Amino acid sequence: MRALQLFRRRKGRALARRAFFAGLVLVCAVALRARGQDGPVGADQDEANGVGAGGKWTAFRSEDKMTGAKKVRFELLANNYLSEGPDYKPRVELVCTDGKYSYADFNPGIRLGPPNRPGFWGQPQIEVMVRVDDTHGYHGWNWIRDRFLSMDKGTARGLIGAQVFNVELRGRGGPEIAEFSPAGLDLAPVRQACALTPTTPGKD
Repeated sequence: MRALQLFRRRKGRALARRAFFAGLVLVCAVALRARGQDGPVGADQDEANGVGAGGKWTAFRSEDKMTGAKKVRFELLANNYLSEGPDYKPRVELVCTDGKYSYADFNPGIRLGPPNRPGFWGQPQIEVMVRVDDTHGYHGWNWIRDRFLSMDKGTARGLIGAQVFNVELRGRGGPEIAEFSPAGLDLAPVRQACALTPTTPGKD
């Protein structure tokens, strides 16, 4: 009986060792695959790996499988985290399709509060304060599924030519500021992909 118990213990230890090493091999394989990628991975599974677009910007390209439309997404991560999202940096995204500007989004990386104003057509919006270099102003951005804010085109044009871009919004604990450094963006591919040029917003 004792011999049988000893045999079972040894067999259990052997199985545990095998499971441990199998898990270790799997982790190493995933790490090696990640290291072999050419750049940041896009949020969309159809996107190619990101490539540097100048400064802190990254460009992701994709093609719609049904229509063949070619999309380019320019992404810029914030320099900081917001207090409610310590693991996910805020980001702005500029999306263009077939050589034309489509939209620009601000993703704060936290769950947004409820809309606090209506848009021109009655659409739900949140009012934010935006700084572009040495100018600032208030904007009503469309509230998208409590996760994103749709930026206006004028702010997007100011962003791509700016040195400083900050967005202040109200979090659960009070005002929060996402700070960006947009300088260095290569404007030639932006013009080609979006037909978009930078502009300087008027002073508040």
